[in-house]
Amino acid sequence: MFTNIQIDIDSLPKVESIDFVSVKRSYFYILLFNYGISYLTLISVLIITNFLIEDSGLNFSITLVISLLSFALLIHLGILKLGFKNRKYALREKDIVFSKGYLQVTTTILPFNRVQHVEISRSLLERKFNLSTLKIYTAGDSGSDLSIGGLSQNDAEAINVYLTTLLNGSV
Repeated sequence: MFTNIQIDIDSLPKVESIDFVSVKRSYFYILLFNYGISYLTLISVLIITNFLIEDSGLNFSITLVISLLSFALLIHLGILKLGFKNRKYALREKDIVFSKGYLQVTTTILPFNRVQHVEISRSLLERKFNLSTLKIYTAGDSGSDLSIGGLSQNDAEAINVYLTTLLNGSV
């Protein structure tokens, strides 16, 4: 016989009770550098274009765009700074939880039974700060993959070994 008993919401585990671990503070400088370079490259191209163009009407438009991009950079960096404290993760018995964001805080809970592949990547700046990005690939579409940047190299390797061992059925 089919049953579908209602679950009491108050009896479910609370996300607030999870003991999260923050990513390393030095990862903020990597994010700051990456966003800064992206904006400053675009702003530099516009400044050079502004000097090369003789049409004063177009120069005003380019100057306006440069001002707006500079303002957008400041806003973006401010939001990045405010939201960095929400970049945290927790490794639990059956899943991994990752939270990030400021204006829109996103918490992703990834059950281990969906994990198919785990890898560690390290950019040039991450190597300089002894950091790593843990990438967890899941069954299903690529939108469900999880990437946690700002982990110490030792933490990323430990989680990688644990998940790989779990995937191979050794745990």
